[in-house]
Amino acid sequence: MEMIRVMLVDDHALVRMGFRMLLAESGDIEVVGEADSGEQALARVAEIRPEVVVLDISMPGMGGLEVLRRLHARGGLRLLMLSAHDDSAHARRALDAGATGFLSKRSAPENLPEAIRAVAAGRRWLDADIARQLALAAIDGSGAHPAERLSSREFEVFVQLARGRSVQDIAADLKLSASTIGTHLYHVKQKLEAANQAELTLLALRWGLIEA
Repeated sequence: MEMIRVMLVDDHALVRMGFRMLLAESGDIEVVGEADSGEQALARVAEIRPEVVVLDISMPGMGGLEVLRRLHARGGLRLLMLSAHDDSAHARRALDAGATGFLSKRSAPENLPEAIRAVAAGRRWLDADIARQLALAAIDGSGAHPAERLSSREFEVFVQLARGRSVQDIAADLKLSASTIGTHLYHVKQKLEAANQAELTLLALRWGLIEA
């Protein structure tokens, strides 16, 4: 049996260990490498040559969405995004950035190997509840998440700022100038009708985009 080569990218060592133990029981999935940051993943992926990269959306440093975009641009990879947030806003951003699948960390354990098999075969994989949210939003525009008003870059800046990161740190991670990040911040506040960064954080908490 040909094994599916998988790379795990998550900043929590215990999470990676748990995933590795779970996948070891699958019989057809082999974890061939790991990374504890987006930067390390980008540096090691060519050496490891996985078929599927399982990537956490929320990591320190370069955000998961930016890593996802850069991996997708390289081509030849299937990308499964993991998130502690089971909302359609994160899922839509991940799919738009090149993910083949999106899996909530709250899913049943058996969903992980199933999602990897589907993604490896080039099929979409979405948690049932997230798929329902996306379908409802597509049918009825009024059901769209308020964060859908933001561009992909604005959304990423919004989430990073809501987590308490500085404009300078975000600029360094995304390899953009601080003034560019400041412009994105201005547009985010205008589109979400927020007066300051504290209100942005409250909105992100209310919508479940970050954890308290």
